[in-house]
Amino acid sequence: MIAVDTNILVRYAVKDDLRQAATATEFLKSNTCFLLKTVILELAWVLSSQAGYNLTRSVVTERLRHICGLPTITVEDAFAVSLAIIWYEQGMDFADAVHLASSSSCSGFATMDRRMSAKAAKVAAEYKVMTI
Repeated sequence: MIAVDTNILVRYAVKDDLRQAATATEFLKSNTCFLLKTVILELAWVLSSQAGYNLTRSVVTERLRHICGLPTITVEDAFAVSLAIIWYEQGMDFADAVHLASSSSCSGFATMDRRMSAKAAKVAAEYKVMTI
């Protein structure tokens, strides 16, 4: 199994350089790949940010789901990543969603971010978020 960097996933997802997209596609098809949560987090940022590709939330969600669902892909903490994608789709910041979803074995998640706490209360009510 080979851990994959964000740049391979970006080329695959956006196909803005046809040669690199073909290389990335062939690599993902031909290898058993491991996606770290940090790579998925960076991918979401690159795809959605104004400094990156500025794709809509729905397009980013579709691309994340597609990549995570490829038959050659294993995702680190797949359940947490899946929850984070759902919560992101429902309006939560993706990084916040990954952090919260990854805290399931804890008694709660503490933050000073009131917006994150309010959004989590709407989309992830089963997770205890404490605003300090």
